[in-house]
Parts: sequence; C-alpha cells; structure tokens
Amino acid sequence: MISKTNQRKWGASLSYIQMALNIIIGFIYTPIMIRLLGDSEYGLYNTVASTIAMLSVLNLGFNSSYVRYYTKYKEENDKESIAKLNGLFLIVLSVLGLVALVCGLFLTFNLDLVFDEGLTAQEYEIAKVLMFLLTLNLALSFPMGTFSSIISTHENYIVLQLLGMLKTVVGPLVTIPILLMGFRSIAIVSVTLGVSLITDTVYFIYVRFKLKQKFIFHSFEKGIFKSLFIYTSFIAISIIVDQINLNVDKFLLGRFKGTIAVSIYSVGYSLYSYYSTFSSSISGVFTPKVHKIVVSSNNETNLKSELTSIFIRIGRIQFLIVALIASGMVFFGKPFIHYWAGEGYEESYYVMLLLVLPSSIALIQKLGLEIQRALNRHKFRSITYLIMAVGNLILSIFLCQKYGAIGATIGTAISLLLAQGLTMNIYYHKKCYIDIISFWKNILRMSLGLILPIGAGSILNYFVDLYNIWYLFGSIIIYSIVYCISMWFIGMNDYEKNLIKKPIKKIFNFIKYKFIIRKKNI
Repeated sequence: MISKTNQRKWGASLSYIQMALNIIIGFIYTPIMIRLLGDSEYGLYNTVASTIAMLSVLNLGFNSSYVRYYTKYKEENDKESIAKLNGLFLIVLSVLGLVALVCGLFLTFNLDLVFDEGLTAQEYEIAKVLMFLLTLNLALSFPMGTFSSIISTHENYIVLQLLGMLKTVVGPLVTIPILLMGFRSIAIVSVTLGVSLITDTVYFIYVRFKLKQKFIFHSFEKGIFKSLFIYTSFIAISIIVDQINLNVDKFLLGRFKGTIAVSIYSVGYSLYSYYSTFSSSISGVFTPKVHKIVVSSNNETNLKSELTSIFIRIGRIQFLIVALIASGMVFFGKPFIHYWAGEGYEESYYVMLLLVLPSSIALIQKLGLEIQRALNRHKFRSITYLIMAVGNLILSIFLCQKYGAIGATIGTAISLLLAQGLTMNIYYHKKCYIDIISFWKNILRMSLGLILPIGAGSILNYFVDLYNIWYLFGSIIIYSIVYCISMWFIGMNDYEKNLIKKPIKKIFNFIKYKFIIRKKNI
C-alpha cells in the first residue's frame, strides 16, 4: 500500500504530467479543429459547449461538500454513516442529473434562446445534435461524480490522475483521425461522450470492488438534508458565479456578435484555461489535508499557524509556475497565437491577457477556497462573487455589443480583480486564520527574481523577429532558462530547491547504482 503522504506527492507529480499532456495535446488539437471545422463551426461548437457547461451549476457543489462530511465520519470511525453518506450523495446527484437532462433537452428544442440570429438551417441542425449529446454527457456526469469524489476523499490520487491522463490522451488521439477523415463537430462530442462513459465505469468498479465502499439508501441521519443544503447552498452560488465569469461571455458573443467573435474569444480563453489549470491541480491534492487541520486543531493559535504555513508554502510553489507562464504570455503570446490559430486572431492575445493577469492573484491563492470550505466560511465569498458576477454580466452585455470579444472580456477582468484579488485577501486575513501580510511579503521577495527575466523578455521583443517561428521558440527557451536561473538564486528558498534536488539526486543515485552493479557483473 502507498502511504497517504506518498499518494499526495505522486498525485501532485502526476497532476502536472497530466496538465503538461493536456497543454501539449491542446496546442496540437485546437489549431487542427479550427482549420478543419472552420471559424464558424468552431465558434458554434464552443457556444453550445459553453451553454451546456453553465448547466453544471445544478451540481450545487455537492461533490465539494462530500469531503467535509466524510472527514467527520472518518474521524469518528463511523463506517455505517459513511455508507449512508455514499447512498445519499448518489441519490441527490442522480436527481440533479435528471434535472440537468430536462433543462438541456429544453434548450435543445429551443435554440432561439441561445442563438438570436445568423445561423444557417444546417448550422441549427448541427447545434441541435451537439446540444443533445453534450446534455447527455453532463447529465451522466452528475451521479458518476460520486465515485470520483469517493476516490479523491480516500486520497487515491494516483488512480484519479492516471485515469485523467488516459482521458486527456485518448479523446484527441481518437478525434484527430476522425476529423481528418472528414467528420466534424458532432464526431468530436460523440468521442467525448464515449471516453467519459468508459472512465466513469472504471471509477465505479474501483469504488465498489477495490475500495469496497458500501451504499445505504435509507435511514439517513436526522437533519443531514438540512445541514447539507445549507452548507452547499453557498458553494452553489460560488459555482454559478464561476460559470457567469467564465462561460457567459461566449454565450453573449454567440447571441449578439455571431460565431466568429466566439472563435476569437475561445482561442484566448483556451490559453487562459491551460494557464489556470496548472495552479488548480496542486491545491486540489491538499484538500483533505486542509480539512484534517481544521477538524483536529485544538486552538486558534495553532490553527492560524498551520493554515498560514500551508497557504504560504503552496502559494509560493504556485507563484513559481504562474509567474513563468504569465510573463511568458505577455512577451510571446501575440506571435504564438499568430502561428497557432492563424490569421484573424490578433484580438485573442488581448482576450488572453485580460483573463490571465487579473486571475493570477486568485491562482496563487487557490488553496484559500478549500480553507474557507473547511472552516464553513465560504458564504461571504459566495455573496461577494455573486455581486461581482452580476456586475460582470451587465458590463459584458453592454461592452460585447460595442467592442466584441475584447469588450466581453473587460467585464470579466474587472470582476476577477475586485472580487478574487482585493476583497478575498481582506477576508482571508480577517476571518480565515491566514496571515495574508506574511503571504504577500513572501511573494514580493520572490518577485525580485522576475527582474532579470523581464529585462530579458524586453530585449528579445525589441531585437528579435518573433514572427520567425525558429526565433520565437529559441527566445522562449532563452527566457525560460533566464527565469529558472534567476528564481533559483533570488526567489526560491531551501524547501523549494529541495523539491527539485531530491528527485534529481534519487535519479542520479539510481543510475550510479545500476552502473556499479553492471560493472561488477562485467
């Protein structure tokens, strides 16, 4: 058996491998989609996908709340309550999946609610099929999410990440040949549905026969429904806000400006999504640990010390990744998009930056959300984000009609900066036992390591023709090397350096050992 600590280490490592695969495949897959589907159908596909994605709010945050109740029963070693919890969540999520199915089918047969005008009769038929298949995929994901939540709560991260990697790789590998054979967006969604069904089936088998989890569908704990819905209601608000901030722009652009504007936005958003996923992966691995700290802490002083320590430690690691990618996007994003997406996507660069830069604060503080949930203090975040999301929606409706994709993104950028950046940092410090001043002192000290890379990036932009593809990739490599050297000597502490040194040392010792054994045999 692999220990929980090693599960977290391997889980974090595999999550970054998965993210790397996702980005590499995405970089190859997206331009193929754009070129083979065409700008209009690519925009159509993204509009439909974003519309259905907004229905995921019906999940209401139940997957997140499972961790809280499981941790409580686990501490009490109450196996029967855990089995009842499993049954309760499967019932609730199945009902919500059915609701999502009904809502999705309603939209499928009322597409005028999504697309105001501008689609041909053939495009309407394509959109209808896409909507139906994506609705089916979403509806099934609700009850099946119970099993991935159980695996995550048991801290079996290796299984989750390996299946995630399989899903990341298999989908595009199957889809690309199908696209090259002449099939289009409907084939893409069909493959996505098929791969999801396979991975969800594996999750189910693992939970039932490996983890041997039981499901009791009756005699639930008195008051658990009320407690559960109160806890998840504010998580649900948070999910709704996230969907407004990240998906409503495509919906509005599709309705007011057409599918081409959606394509421009989607290219910038795709690069932003790769960027944000990197930071999210490592914080997710520490979710059960955060809940254990909160449950087991016996006084506020210890709680503040432990939460601040893990918040700073993970935040610093996230900053190292976030700062490299975000600064690289600033210097090299425009010529990269030129080669990656093709002509006509110049505005996508500004869409990308308007999403990437304001969100960077929240990305290095991603663990803060799990701390709030563990403390059951996520209500304030939900209400704050809801207010900002309404403001974002109003701004985006006005700005997208006037300025297209860039206008829609400005509303989102303002929302991200004010809500995630300013307001939540004050709340972390006041109510969540996190010394946010110490956190930012750490980040500012690390930021000194950015001085040399920024200088190098500015020089490369001024003197090098970055629209020559070889010069572009050469410049990215040079910039990355300068960044790593500068951060090693200026930004990183001993703990962070050891995270790199120890694996390298183990590999070196392994090679050395193999060489000695081989030499003795000779």
